[in-house]
Amino acid sequence: MLIEHLTMEEFAAGLERTRTVLVPFGSTEEHGSHLPLDTDTMQAIDVGRALARQRPIFIAPPVHYGVCRSTFDHPGTLSISTETLKALTIDIVAALYRQGLRYFILLSGHAGGTHMATLTDAGEVLLQRYPELRIAVVSEYQLAAESGRELIETAGDSHAGEIETSRIMHARPELVKGTAPAEYPAFPKGLLVRDKRRFWPGGVWGDPGKASAEKGARIEALVVRELRTLVEQLEAWQDS
Repeated sequence: MLIEHLTMEEFAAGLERTRTVLVPFGSTEEHGSHLPLDTDTMQAIDVGRALARQRPIFIAPPVHYGVCRSTFDHPGTLSISTETLKALTIDIVAALYRQGLRYFILLSGHAGGTHMATLTDAGEVLLQRYPELRIAVVSEYQLAAESGRELIETAGDSHAGEIETSRIMHARPELVKGTAPAEYPAFPKGLLVRDKRRFWPGGVWGDPGKASAEKGARIEALVVRELRTLVEQLEAWQDS
């Protein structure tokens, strides 16, 4: 059930079927010269909607902005602060909780470390604030890398490479602008740098040349399966 498409009567009726909601988080971020800026958000939306075709679940409107620490100087990246993301996440979940939802999956298509830590921070605050709330925070990339390990040829593939290019080639082929060279950035260990493009000029981390639409379809199906298992685990979870 896509919340943005429901009437208020349909939303109320949906609560009789499920109290579980998936909130898709993404980013507006460079993904090389060949993938759209909304790649992360699209992936989270696509697997959420696929899951909704298999079982009752609310899918909240997506959040198209994230914390993009390593790419905020690349053309097109619109990064927000950790403070903004944390506050927005808390407000969205609080509003959904007030409407009767109790089981929350925060699914992020953007897997940046600072971004994911911020979502987890928000989840911990919410866990303490609402006694009936159950919550999981997971990246779409984490599910893809774990479940599709046997399909992925590129070691260390993580951004606009084999996985993400395959996914968009499958789900949104009209948005893929060819391919891009393989790239494996090497940031100086422990040092924070101002000119991040100096160390990551192409905005790719992996090898887009190994991507295929068929591979993308298989990875997406595996991610949906892992996501469904996570939802079932969350709904059965007892932590006290």
